[in-house]
Amino acid sequence: MDRHTELRSFVLVAERGSFAAAALVEGVTPVVMGRRLDALEKRLGVKLMHRSTRGLALTELGEQLLDQSRALLREFDELERAVGAGRDLVRGHLVVSAPAAFGRRHVAPHATAFKALHPELRMSFNFTDSVVDLVREGYDMAIRIGEVTDPNYVALRLFPNRRVVCGTPDYFERHGIPRQPEDLARHNCLAFNLAGGQQRGWTFQRDGRLFAVRADGDLACNDGELLYGWVKQGLGVGWRSTWEIQAELKRGELVTVLDEFAVPSYDIQAVYPQQRYLPAKVRRFIEHLKESYNRPGYWEE
Repeated sequence: MDRHTELRSFVLVAERGSFAAAALVEGVTPVVMGRRLDALEKRLGVKLMHRSTRGLALTELGEQLLDQSRALLREFDELERAVGAGRDLVRGHLVVSAPAAFGRRHVAPHATAFKALHPELRMSFNFTDSVVDLVREGYDMAIRIGEVTDPNYVALRLFPNRRVVCGTPDYFERHGIPRQPEDLARHNCLAFNLAGGQQRGWTFQRDGRLFAVRADGDLACNDGELLYGWVKQGLGVGWRSTWEIQAELKRGELVTVLDEFAVPSYDIQAVYPQQRYLPAKVRRFIEHLKESYNRPGYWEE
């Protein structure tokens, strides 16, 4: 039994005048309250209360301990309140990782508004298409596109997203429309060539099963935004996220193909290390991004 519980029980019994009355406050039985007082007296090696059929009476040492215990418990309660309030304060240094193009377009632009709400906060960003180790490299959180399988991380969906094959209407008029993923072998596929990227192929789904199709073309790079630009120029087809091309799709500048084979979920997710208490700076920034992304018309702007 912890010392805090023993002292609080002692104060309650002294103030209420009986074990039964104190037990009602604590939601336990009078026997439990008696055991707590016994444990406290045994640990201190002194008698704190005289018990008789007529009631309870504090000893001289019990009177002294009562005053000191009240003061200690007040300080403890105030400390708990202060710490609890601190958990909701957005301050300190928030370090965020995100994919390069997505970070520039959909993370960094929200930092100024968030900072205006929380002036005591510092923010740092690292935008890279490499997957970083959040713990080892000192990040509070990351934005990731697609599945997160590491059991040491928590992933929260910010907005639904898919990977689709897309190109300009002019490109498909010149080269034809692929009807099956295997038809991409006859198309100029603009691929992402960062280690661990699309060199394994573009992933599709057929009859509930995932499979990959090799993507070959005359242009490849490790920068998603450059690939996005090549696709818009009509130089080939790309395997792009819906978050990236919504505005162009709405204006008819790009069209998608093979939609029935697209993997259904390739979501935009906030990721942070498993921890008992999530810092307010992380929780609030995630909420801020989610609210922004779910605003009607956001992705078409």
